[in-house]
Amino acid sequence: MSPSLLDLLSEILQQARSFLFMGFIVLLRVGGIVAMAPGFGETSLPARIKTGVALAITLVTVPALAPTLASFDQGTALPLWLASEIAIGLFLGFGLRAFVFALQIAGTMAAQSSSLSQLLGGMGGEPQPAIGNLLLIAGIAVLMSLGFHVQLIEFLLGTYQVLPVGELPDPDALRRWGVSGVAHAFSLAFTLAAPFAVTGLIYNVALGAINRAMPQLMVAFVGAPALTAGGLILLALCAPTAIAIWREAVMAFLGNPFGAVR
Repeated sequence: MSPSLLDLLSEILQQARSFLFMGFIVLLRVGGIVAMAPGFGETSLPARIKTGVALAITLVTVPALAPTLASFDQGTALPLWLASEIAIGLFLGFGLRAFVFALQIAGTMAAQSSSLSQLLGGMGGEPQPAIGNLLLIAGIAVLMSLGFHVQLIEFLLGTYQVLPVGELPDPDALRRWGVSGVAHAFSLAFTLAAPFAVTGLIYNVALGAINRAMPQLMVAFVGAPALTAGGLILLALCAPTAIAIWREAVMAFLGNPFGAVR
């Protein structure tokens, strides 16, 4: 075997080893994001599909991140950057997962306000109200139809500009970021469920007034079917707007995850 061929094989092996090492670094962060992202992180999705998605995203992003990862100091303590990448991936995944929680909370609030809380179940381990299940499926379908996977890759590439490889993020900044994310999830959930909450309040006030004026009338038997029918009609009218608001919130987060308090 000629020396030039040996040099070529040595160069190929060196490039392959470098690519695999960079892929391993990226996979640590991608794994946490995919495990919790809307759609990809659902418990109903088999683990093999999640693993395949994580590997596919890793293969796509490694060439784009090669200049950034090439400057990474491999002499950095192994436990340090391993823990750093895993923690960053999980925190970013939690930021995306908060939007799923917002839809589920909004669905629970809407179901409680319209007496539909015990109808059917959800995709998770714990049964979800039918409205929450419907909103979650619709929201994920809308995200995927608008290229959520592409937005997720762009989101991942942008995180390396703010959170470089091998550097532990500031714990206080992560705490404030997490608290603001949870607060934003509850605020978004109440915004989405506001029509149902207001309608439920008006219904209960009217029911109390009618019961006070006509004690002999069984208002609960008359009002319960009306509340259920009204809840279904309100769901048909408000669900498209609610999903649009939720989608805009997710896209805003993907575009600026480390901005001011959301």
